[in-house]
Order: sequence, then structure tokens, then C-alpha cells
Amino acid sequence: MTNAGVFLVQTVFGLYLTMVIVRFMLQLAQADFYNPIAQAVVKLTQPFVAVLQKVMPRTGRFSIATLVLGFFVQMLLILVVLIIAGFGLPNPLDLAAWSIIGLASQVLDLLFFAILASIVLSWLAPQTKHPGAFLLHQLTEPVMSPARRMLPNLGGLDFSPILVFILINVLQIALRHMATGVGLHPALVIGI
Repeated sequence: MTNAGVFLVQTVFGLYLTMVIVRFMLQLAQADFYNPIAQAVVKLTQPFVAVLQKVMPRTGRFSIATLVLGFFVQMLLILVVLIIAGFGLPNPLDLAAWSIIGLASQVLDLLFFAILASIVLSWLAPQTKHPGAFLLHQLTEPVMSPARRMLPNLGGLDFSPILVFILINVLQIALRHMATGVGLHPALVIGI
């Protein structure tokens, strides 16, 4: 029964954390918030973000409150999993380090799958006007554009996703080593 409880908690908290991260990435990318999917993400995350925005100022293109909310959701997820699994409460500094590593891992995973989905969509429906495809393009373009500029022009071939995938994998390996260094068990955070 413990495994089922951990699975349910990780699923529910993981989905909400994904929405918070998407909201943060949309802010960084200055995406179109009139997109129906973006509006749904904002509506689902706004109750908690609004509370934090009263305390934390907006900085440049994004709200620090969204990032802090992601940190707290990740922290709460780790705490609930530890409690369900029957472990005691961890050291607060360890918990903070685990949450930062977990949040960074989730961002990298989300970016990886967004780029992968964009690639598949470019093959299957290259001229689609679907709001989801447009949102994927807006989420991935801030990372893909610099990668395209780094590579030489190869006609119609775009190898920038390969370069970005390599970079994401290197960062994930570094996060795994950091997680091991601070005693984070891989089962506590999805994606590590």
C-alpha cells in the first residue's frame, strides 16, 4: 500500500509542479498568454502564486513567486513521500538542497520532452495552427535559437535539437552527482 500512496502523491504533486514550471517557462519565454492552454495553466496555478506575489516582487520578465511556489511544491512532495514511506523528517538544509535539485531536474525533463514533442510535430503536422504546437514552439525557442546560431547552416537540416539534448544530458548527469553528494535518494524526485 505504501508504493501506491507514493505513486499517487508523486503523480498529483508532479502534475501540479509541471504546471508551475510551465508557467515559469512561459514567463521567461514571454509567451502568448492568450493561448487557451497557457490560460488554463495560469488559472490552475494562480491561487497559490497570487498569495506569494503579495510578498515577492516581480523581477523583469518573470515572477519570483512562481519559482518559489515550484520550490515549495517540490519540498512538500519530498516531505509527503518520506512520511508515507515511514522515514523521519530530514534536515531542513538537506530538504532545501533536495528541492532545488529536484526542481532543476524537472525543468530539464520538461524541456527535453517539449523539444521532443516539437520534433515529432514538425514531422507529422508541420503547418499546424494548434495552440499546443504554438505553445511548444514558444517554450522551446529560447533554448533552440541560440543552439541554431552556434551550428553552421546545413541547408534544410536542423541539428540544434541534438546539441540541446547533449547539453540537457550533461546537466542531468551533473544533477545526479549533486543529488548523490547531498544524500538524495533517486526515488524521492521524479526524473533524477
